[in-house]
Amino acid sequence: MTFQELNISRPILQALTEKGYATPTPIQEKAIPVALRGKDLLGTAQTGTGKTAAFAIPIIQQLEKEQASGKQRAIKALVLTPTRELAAQVGDCFRDYAARTRVRHVVIFGGVKQKSQTDALARGADILVATPGRLNDLMNQGFIRLDNVRHFVLDEADRMLDMGFIADIKRLLPKLPRERQTLFFSATMPPAIAELARAMLRDPVKVGVAPVASVVDTVEQRLYRVEKQEKKDLLISLLKKENEKSVLVFSRTKHGADKIARVLTRAGIGSEALHGNKSQGARERALANFKSGKTRVMIATDIAARGIDIIDLPLVINYDLPDVAETYVHRVGRTGRAGNTGMALTFCSREEESMMRDIQKLTGKKLYPVAM
Repeated sequence: MTFQELNISRPILQALTEKGYATPTPIQEKAIPVALRGKDLLGTAQTGTGKTAAFAIPIIQQLEKEQASGKQRAIKALVLTPTRELAAQVGDCFRDYAARTRVRHVVIFGGVKQKSQTDALARGADILVATPGRLNDLMNQGFIRLDNVRHFVLDEADRMLDMGFIADIKRLLPKLPRERQTLFFSATMPPAIAELARAMLRDPVKVGVAPVASVVDTVEQRLYRVEKQEKKDLLISLLKKENEKSVLVFSRTKHGADKIARVLTRAGIGSEALHGNKSQGARERALANFKSGKTRVMIATDIAARGIDIIDLPLVINYDLPDVAETYVHRVGRTGRAGNTGMALTFCSREEESMMRDIQKLTGKKLYPVAM
C-alpha cells in the first residue's frame, strides 16, 4: 500500500515524499483511514512503529480543510504526551508533515521558561502539543483555552500512568468539548489504562500492530537460575567482571529499581534508578549521565526505559522477568543494535519459571542455564 492509496491530500503527500517516506507502516495503514473518518480510535503500538504519523497526518488533513474554508485560527487539536522529549519529537513530525499546508502547531513543556511558549501561543496555532504539567499551568494562567478542540490525542497512555499523570488527565477531560474525536495510544493495556480508555472513547475502532516476537541474532542470551535473595550478589559479581561496560538493568517495579541502585552503591558500583516517580529533571539528568558514560549502570522499569536510546549498549540484564513475554524481546532489543553485538543476561528464580517458559515459547529459542 502507498500513502496515496490512503487518500492523503497532495500537500501532505509532497511533504512525505520530500522527507523520504515511501510507504506507510502497518499502524499507519490501519489508523489513518479510521482517523480520517472522524472515528475514535484505540491504538496499541510500541514506540518506533510510526504511530505519530498515524495520528498527525489525519489531524493535519482535517484541519487543512477547515483552513481552506476560512475558519479562524484557534487550538483545534490537542496532543498530550508524557515527556518533553516526546513532545519535541511529535512537534517535529507535525512540522514535517504540515510543511506545505497553512496548519500551524505549538509545543509546550515544563523545565524551561514559559515566555517563548506563551508568545508562540499568542501568535496563534491550530495544534497544541503539550505535557500535562505545563498545559495545566498555562491554562490556569489564562494563556490557553480548549473550547475549540475537535481532536484530542493521548499518546503513550501507559507511560502517563507510570509517571503519575492519570489524575491530571482526568482533571483535563471535563475542560474539553464533549463533541470531539479522541485518538488513544498505548503500548500496553494494564487495567487502569483500559478503564481510562473506556471513559474517554466513544465506540472506538481498535487498531494495533503485533509486538515483535524475535530477538536479533547479534544478541547473545544467557540464563542464570538463581533464587530471589541471591540475585543481588550475582548482579554485583557480574558487574564487577564487566567493569568497563555500560549496563542497563531491568527491574519489574519502581521500588525494586531504587532498592537495586542502593545495593550497587553500597558495593561501590556507580548506578542510578530511572522510573516514573522521579521528577522530569531527575530523569533527564540520569539519562544524560548514562548516555555520556558518567553513570555506568542504569536500573530502569520497562516504561521508563523507553527514553533510553543508545546505539552501542553492550549489556542488558533482566534482574526480574517481565510479566508479559513480548516485553522481554523489547528489553533485549536495547542491545545488539545497528550491527553491534550485544549480550542479554537473565536472572530466573523458581517463582519466575512460568514467565521463562512463555518467553521461550514466544521467541522459539530454548535458553540453557549457565553453570554457576
